[in-house]
Amino acid sequence: MKLQNLTWPEVDAVSRDMVVLIPTGSLEQHGPHLPLFTDSLIVTAIAEAVESNLPQKVLLTPTLWLGASGHHLAFPGSLSNDFDSYMGAIESIVESLLPHGFHRFFVLNGHGGNTDPNGVAARKLKAKHPNITIGQSGYFVYCEQVIAEVLSGPLKKMRHACEAETSLILHLHPDLVRKDKLRDDGLVPEPAIQGLVHHLDEQTEQGSFGYATLGTAAKGETIFNAAVNGTTADMDAIASGYVLTGFGSGN
Repeated sequence: MKLQNLTWPEVDAVSRDMVVLIPTGSLEQHGPHLPLFTDSLIVTAIAEAVESNLPQKVLLTPTLWLGASGHHLAFPGSLSNDFDSYMGAIESIVESLLPHGFHRFFVLNGHGGNTDPNGVAARKLKAKHPNITIGQSGYFVYCEQVIAEVLSGPLKKMRHACEAETSLILHLHPDLVRKDKLRDDGLVPEPAIQGLVHHLDEQTEQGSFGYATLGTAAKGETIFNAAVNGTTADMDAIASGYVLTGFGSGN
Protein backbone atom coordinates (compact mmCIF):
# COMPACT_ATOMS: atom_id res chain seq x y z
CA MET A 1 0.00 0.00 0.00
CA LYS A 2 1.14 3.54 -0.70
CA LEU A 3 0.88 5.65 2.42
CA GLN A 4 0.20 8.91 0.57
CA ASN A 5 -2.89 7.47 -1.14
CA LEU A 6 -4.60 6.32 2.06
CA THR A 7 -6.85 8.16 4.48
CA TRP A 8 -6.11 8.01 8.18
CA PRO A 9 -8.94 5.52 8.90
CA GLU A 10 -7.58 3.32 6.12
CA VAL A 11 -4.11 3.44 7.69
CA ASP A 12 -5.67 2.67 11.05
CA ALA A 13 -7.19 -0.50 9.57
CA VAL A 14 -4.04 -2.00 8.06
CA SER A 15 -1.96 -4.72 9.67
CA ARG A 16 0.75 -3.45 11.99
CA ASP A 17 2.95 -6.30 10.80
CA MET A 18 3.43 -4.59 7.43
CA VAL A 19 6.94 -3.44 6.58
CA VAL A 20 7.16 0.33 6.32
CA LEU A 21 9.40 0.81 3.28
CA ILE A 22 11.19 4.18 3.21
CA PRO A 23 13.01 5.00 -0.07
CA THR A 24 15.85 7.54 0.06
CA GLY A 25 17.32 9.31 -2.96
CA SER A 26 18.86 12.61 -3.93
CA LEU A 27 18.63 15.63 -6.18
CA GLU A 28 22.18 16.12 -7.41
CA GLN A 29 24.21 16.36 -10.58
CA HIS A 30 24.65 13.20 -12.63
CA GLY A 31 27.02 14.39 -15.29
CA PRO A 32 25.95 16.10 -18.50
CA HIS A 33 23.73 13.22 -19.62
CA LEU A 34 21.45 12.23 -16.69
CA PRO A 35 18.88 14.30 -14.76
CA LEU A 36 19.48 15.62 -11.26
CA PHE A 37 16.71 13.37 -9.93
CA THR A 38 18.34 10.14 -11.18
CA ASP A 39 18.80 8.45 -7.79
CA SER A 40 15.28 9.30 -6.66
CA LEU A 41 13.72 8.16 -9.94
CA ILE A 42 15.45 4.79 -9.76
CA VAL A 43 14.82 3.99 -6.10
CA THR A 44 11.19 5.15 -6.36
CA ALA A 45 10.54 2.87 -9.32
CA ILE A 46 12.10 -0.09 -7.50
CA ALA A 47 10.19 0.61 -4.27
CA GLU A 48 6.89 0.99 -6.14
CA ALA A 49 7.47 -2.32 -7.93
CA VAL A 50 8.15 -4.01 -4.59
CA GLU A 51 4.96 -2.53 -3.13
CA SER A 52 3.06 -3.76 -6.18
CA ASN A 53 4.44 -7.25 -5.57
CA LEU A 54 3.53 -7.17 -1.85
CA PRO A 55 0.60 -4.76 -1.46
CA GLN A 56 -0.63 -6.40 1.77
CA LYS A 57 2.85 -6.65 3.31
CA VAL A 58 4.53 -3.34 2.41
CA LEU A 59 3.46 0.16 3.42
CA LEU A 60 5.41 2.47 1.12
CA THR A 61 6.23 6.03 2.13
CA PRO A 62 7.07 8.77 -0.37
CA THR A 63 10.74 8.96 -1.29
CA LEU A 64 12.98 11.19 0.83
CA TRP A 65 14.58 13.01 -2.07
CA LEU A 66 16.75 15.59 -0.26
CA GLY A 67 19.78 13.42 0.35
CA ALA A 68 23.23 13.83 1.84
CA SER A 69 24.85 15.29 -1.27
CA GLY A 70 27.37 17.82 -0.01
CA HIS A 71 30.08 16.24 -2.16
CA HIS A 72 28.16 17.29 -5.29
CA LEU A 73 27.54 20.95 -4.43
CA ALA A 74 30.27 22.24 -6.73
CA PHE A 75 27.89 21.46 -9.60
CA PRO A 76 24.94 23.86 -10.14
CA GLY A 77 21.49 22.51 -9.30
CA SER A 78 22.65 19.99 -6.72
CA LEU A 79 20.80 20.21 -3.41
CA SER A 80 21.93 18.71 -0.12
CA ASN A 81 20.67 18.13 3.39
CA ASP A 82 23.11 18.25 6.28
CA PHE A 83 23.73 14.92 7.97
CA ASP A 84 21.78 15.61 11.16
CA SER A 85 18.72 16.90 9.34
CA TYR A 86 18.84 14.06 6.84
CA MET A 87 19.03 11.41 9.54
CA GLY A 88 16.39 13.30 11.49
CA ALA A 89 13.94 12.93 8.62
CA ILE A 90 14.31 9.14 8.67
CA GLU A 91 14.06 9.05 12.45
CA SER A 92 10.96 11.27 12.36
CA ILE A 93 9.13 8.92 9.98
CA VAL A 94 9.76 5.99 12.28
CA GLU A 95 8.97 7.96 15.44
CA SER A 96 5.69 9.15 13.87
CA LEU A 97 4.50 5.62 13.11
CA LEU A 98 5.69 3.83 16.24
CA PRO A 99 2.92 5.20 18.51
CA HIS A 100 0.36 3.73 16.09
CA GLY A 101 1.76 0.23 16.38
CA PHE A 102 4.00 -0.10 13.35
CA HIS A 103 7.18 -1.91 14.28
CA ARG A 104 8.86 -3.10 11.08
CA PHE A 105 10.86 -0.61 9.02
CA PHE A 106 13.25 -0.78 6.11
CA VAL A 107 15.14 2.06 4.42
CA LEU A 108 15.81 1.38 0.74
CA ASN A 109 18.55 3.67 -0.50
CA GLY A 110 19.23 4.95 -3.99
CA HIS A 111 22.21 7.28 -3.35
CA GLY A 112 25.68 6.31 -2.20
CA GLY A 113 26.07 9.44 -0.07
CA ASN A 114 23.12 8.32 2.06
CA THR A 115 24.65 4.96 2.92
CA ASP A 116 26.54 5.93 6.08
CA PRO A 117 23.86 8.23 7.55
CA ASN A 118 21.17 5.62 6.83
CA GLY A 119 23.16 3.10 8.83
CA VAL A 120 23.67 5.52 11.71
CA ALA A 121 19.98 6.47 11.77
CA ALA A 122 18.94 2.80 11.85
CA ARG A 123 21.35 2.04 14.70
CA LYS A 124 20.14 5.06 16.68
CA LEU A 125 16.52 3.97 16.28
CA LYS A 126 17.32 0.38 17.26
CA ALA A 127 19.20 1.58 20.33
CA LYS A 128 16.25 3.74 21.38
CA HIS A 129 13.58 1.16 20.47
CA PRO A 130 15.19 -2.29 20.87
CA ASN A 131 11.98 -4.19 20.12
CA ILE A 132 11.50 -2.84 16.60
CA THR A 133 12.67 -4.52 13.43
CA ILE A 134 14.68 -2.13 11.29
CA GLY A 135 17.05 -2.54 8.38
CA GLN A 136 18.58 -0.57 5.56
CA SER A 137 20.29 -1.30 2.27
CA GLY A 138 21.04 0.27 -1.07
CA TYR A 139 19.03 -1.27 -3.90
CA PHE A 140 22.35 -1.77 -5.69
CA VAL A 141 23.35 -4.42 -3.13
CA TYR A 142 20.57 -6.64 -4.49
CA CYS A 143 21.95 -6.55 -8.02
CA GLU A 144 25.73 -6.55 -7.52
CA GLN A 145 26.17 -9.94 -9.19
CA VAL A 146 23.91 -9.05 -12.11
CA ILE A 147 25.71 -5.72 -12.56
CA ALA A 148 29.06 -7.50 -12.71
CA GLU A 149 27.67 -9.92 -15.29
CA VAL A 150 25.89 -7.51 -17.64
CA LEU A 151 28.20 -4.50 -17.75
CA SER A 152 30.43 -4.34 -20.81
CA GLY A 153 33.05 -1.91 -19.51
CA PRO A 154 35.98 -2.70 -17.22
CA LEU A 155 34.22 -1.15 -14.21
CA LYS A 156 32.00 -4.00 -13.02
CA LYS A 157 30.12 -2.15 -10.27
CA MET A 158 27.84 0.83 -9.86
CA ARG A 159 29.46 4.20 -9.39
CA HIS A 160 27.93 7.52 -10.48
CA ALA A 161 26.05 8.28 -13.71
CA CYS A 162 27.95 5.22 -14.92
CA GLU A 163 27.11 2.37 -17.27
CA ALA A 164 24.71 0.88 -14.71
CA GLU A 165 22.86 4.08 -13.75
CA THR A 166 22.70 5.22 -17.36
CA SER A 167 21.25 1.84 -18.31
CA LEU A 168 18.62 2.09 -15.56
CA ILE A 169 17.46 5.53 -16.71
CA LEU A 170 17.48 4.39 -20.34
CA HIS A 171 15.12 1.62 -19.20
CA LEU A 172 12.91 3.71 -16.91
CA HIS A 173 12.98 7.19 -18.46
CA PRO A 174 14.74 7.13 -21.85
CA ASP A 175 13.41 10.58 -22.68
CA LEU A 176 15.47 12.06 -19.84
CA VAL A 177 18.84 10.79 -21.10
CA ARG A 178 20.83 13.35 -23.11
CA LYS A 179 22.22 10.78 -25.50
CA ASP A 180 24.37 13.32 -27.33
CA LYS A 181 26.12 14.11 -24.04
CA LEU A 182 27.11 10.54 -23.11
CA ARG A 183 30.77 10.31 -22.17
CA ASP A 184 33.11 8.17 -20.08
CA ASP A 185 34.59 9.95 -17.08
CA GLY A 186 36.46 9.36 -13.85
CA LEU A 187 39.76 10.16 -12.14
CA VAL A 188 41.59 7.75 -9.81
CA PRO A 189 44.60 8.26 -7.51
CA GLU A 190 48.01 7.10 -8.71
CA PRO A 191 49.24 5.08 -6.92
CA ALA A 192 46.00 3.48 -5.78
CA ILE A 193 45.07 4.43 -2.19
CA GLN A 194 42.25 2.96 -0.13
CA GLY A 195 39.81 5.03 1.91
CA LEU A 196 40.30 8.51 0.47
CA VAL A 197 37.38 10.95 0.72
CA HIS A 198 36.90 13.20 -2.31
CA HIS A 199 34.20 15.44 -3.69
CA LEU A 200 32.93 14.58 -7.17
CA ASP A 201 34.51 17.63 -8.77
CA GLU A 202 37.88 16.21 -7.65
CA GLN A 203 37.17 12.72 -9.03
CA THR A 204 35.62 13.61 -12.38
CA GLU A 205 35.89 16.05 -15.24
CA GLN A 206 32.16 16.58 -15.81
CA GLY A 207 30.47 14.86 -12.87
CA SER A 208 30.11 11.21 -13.87
CA PHE A 209 32.26 8.23 -12.94
CA GLY A 210 32.17 5.23 -15.21
CA TYR A 211 31.48 4.14 -18.77
CA ALA A 212 28.17 5.81 -19.55
CA THR A 213 28.63 5.37 -23.29
CA LEU A 214 28.12 1.62 -22.83
CA GLY A 215 24.73 1.94 -21.14
CA THR A 216 21.68 0.29 -22.75
CA ALA A 217 18.02 -0.05 -21.85
CA ALA A 218 18.32 -3.85 -21.98
CA LYS A 219 21.05 -3.82 -19.34
CA GLY A 220 18.94 -1.45 -17.28
CA GLU A 221 15.94 -3.76 -17.38
CA THR A 222 18.03 -6.70 -16.20
CA ILE A 223 19.53 -4.67 -13.33
CA PHE A 224 16.12 -3.26 -12.38
CA ASN A 225 14.50 -6.69 -12.23
CA ALA A 226 17.30 -8.03 -10.05
CA ALA A 227 16.92 -5.12 -7.64
CA VAL A 228 13.14 -5.56 -7.46
CA ASN A 229 13.34 -9.31 -6.98
CA GLY A 230 15.97 -9.09 -4.26
CA THR A 231 14.21 -6.34 -2.35
CA THR A 232 10.86 -8.12 -2.67
CA ALA A 233 12.32 -11.31 -1.22
CA ASP A 234 13.72 -9.48 1.81
CA MET A 235 10.54 -7.49 2.47
CA ASP A 236 8.49 -10.68 2.22
CA ALA A 237 10.78 -12.39 4.73
CA ILE A 238 10.56 -9.47 7.18
CA ALA A 239 6.78 -9.22 6.87
CA SER A 240 6.26 -12.95 7.20
CA GLY A 241 8.56 -13.22 10.18
CA TYR A 242 12.15 -14.41 10.18
CA VAL A 243 14.13 -16.17 12.91
CA LEU A 244 17.73 -15.98 14.03
CA THR A 245 19.39 -19.38 14.07
CA GLY A 246 22.78 -20.62 15.17
CA PHE A 247 25.64 -21.74 12.96
CA GLY A 248 25.06 -25.36 13.88
CA SER A 249 26.23 -27.87 16.44
CA GLY A 250 29.95 -27.70 15.69
CA ASN A 251 32.56 -26.64 18.25
